[in-house]
Amino acid sequence: MIIKQAEFVKSAVNPSHFPEPEFQEIAFAGRSNVGKSSLINTLVNRKSLVKTSGKPGCTQLINFFKINENSFFVDLPGYGYAKVSKKIRSQWGGMVERYLNQRENLMGVVLLIDIRREPQKEEFQLMQWLVGRGIPCLRVLTKADKLSRQKQLNRVAAIAKLLMCSKEDIILFSATSKQGKDDILKEIGTLFHQ
Repeated sequence: MIIKQAEFVKSAVNPSHFPEPEFQEIAFAGRSNVGKSSLINTLVNRKSLVKTSGKPGCTQLINFFKINENSFFVDLPGYGYAKVSKKIRSQWGGMVERYLNQRENLMGVVLLIDIRREPQKEEFQLMQWLVGRGIPCLRVLTKADKLSRQKQLNRVAAIAKLLMCSKEDIILFSATSKQGKDDILKEIGTLFHQ
């Protein structure tokens, strides 16, 4: 997939605010501060299309970005951030669940996991939920540049075992070095053309 154009369209908190489902969508999900915004910015070759923050819990809405005038990237709020109230966490969860349940134009979800962390129950629950609904899940390990090449390979093997998938089903990504960018775009292109 080659991205020539990307623009922010809108933020939403409930389905009545979502754009019309006229274009295919790929959603980006993951723990707070895993690097969703940095990944999307890297894929679209823009430094600040998506606001990034060193502070977890920054994305609190579902953000829609139109890509090439014919598809959307959807940035979902991060989960697992302990410093927001339980009420806000449950609102985020309900908002994301409604989005995933109701978007018939959702072609797949890019699940981001920090390469230095173990997958937690939220990752397993999301993957199980996606499998149950036949929604493809692309697994991406972010912040790969934080580890040496050998440690990257070791982590991929360990996480693949935990996720019960093949090492080839996991893409290593670094926003700093752009490692994995082309592989992710290729996989997203495949999902859009199913």
